[in-house]
Amino acid sequence: MEERRRPFSALYIKNYRLFISAQFLSLAGTWMHQAAQAWLIYELTRSPLYLGLLGTALSLPIMVFTLFGGLLADRFQKKSLLVFTQSLGIVPPVVLGLLTITGVVKVWHVIAIAFSIGLITAIDLPIRQSFLIEMVGRGNLLNAISLHSAAFNGARMIGPAVAGLIIEHFGPEWCFFINSVSFLPIVLVLKKMTLSDEVKPAGSKGVVKDIVEGFGFILKRRDLSLVITTILVFSLFGIPYHHFLAVYAEDILHIGARGLGFLMSSSGLGAFVAALLLAFLGDVKNKRVYMAVAGILFSLAYISFSLSKITWLSVPFLFLTGWSLVSFLANANSIVQLSVEDHLRGRVMSVFSLFFLGMAPLGSLLIGTVADHIGTRYTLTGAGVICLLAGVRFTKRIIASL
Repeated sequence: MEERRRPFSALYIKNYRLFISAQFLSLAGTWMHQAAQAWLIYELTRSPLYLGLLGTALSLPIMVFTLFGGLLADRFQKKSLLVFTQSLGIVPPVVLGLLTITGVVKVWHVIAIAFSIGLITAIDLPIRQSFLIEMVGRGNLLNAISLHSAAFNGARMIGPAVAGLIIEHFGPEWCFFINSVSFLPIVLVLKKMTLSDEVKPAGSKGVVKDIVEGFGFILKRRDLSLVITTILVFSLFGIPYHHFLAVYAEDILHIGARGLGFLMSSSGLGAFVAALLLAFLGDVKNKRVYMAVAGILFSLAYISFSLSKITWLSVPFLFLTGWSLVSFLANANSIVQLSVEDHLRGRVMSVFSLFFLGMAPLGSLLIGTVADHIGTRYTLTGAGVICLLAGVRFTKRIIASL
């Protein structure tokens, strides 16, 4: 028991320590790529609608295919699947880098390559999330989830800032090439990894029945259904905001590519601090109350950022959006994972991923379309108000259950 209470206890496990270190490098490359492709497409089009389409292309495959990723996670060896998906991730950024450096890149190239990256992510995400328990065991799972979130958001903090400097001095294509190389360490770590408690693949009842079983688990639990529906609203109207930061950097705050990197990084810093705090605490006594406060704070910070025309105000508001969103989602992730049996984990986490990220393409497309007509600031403000209503509903339900 003492082992489980130690701050950052998952880092004492060699497999996880190597995995998370390599994962951080890969994620930093991914965030560099995202910042560079957003800048590239806005330079090509000068339209927030295309930024919304870019977000849709990245996220749409998650909505369509992530359930199959969860199905694969429960049917096959997760480590082998991850080696395949991470190796495949090397290809799209190389192609986009070559198209950009040769000067032949078109808008449809960027959209198509974003879709291919989203497709790989859709399969990889539930496999990677459900693989954590095989490396660290149930006792260290919450710690591993928090550290994984810290790595993700630490990369989100560093990657875009570095990307802004690289874009300004060398061009966006070098961000794409660096992203491609960043996948190599995680592939090597996974290939060399040996596991003592690897979960055996589950038997199949048929594709449809297997997928329905994952949904059924969540629908039977009212507490989990409340968490998932709130995540759905945040996914539709909250999470897509980062696709439109290029508009703020270029046209509202007038701070250029380097400023875009710092805007993205400020949100990443907040998320990183939140995840690191959760990893240090090891557990939160009342997760749902913690989540209720975080949901309200996210919505208020989101609305405040959307209305801001001052950079030194925008940066801390983005920090708060990052902190509060991760505080909500990391606790939700741990609640769901610790509530499910091993043979269902991949499918349940694919449902979680569907509502967490899979609904974002609809939100990106909706926000981008409306922003093209009435402006980005007012559109994001309206989206923030919708998130606030969802946060208030969640809070009322939590208070009623106490």
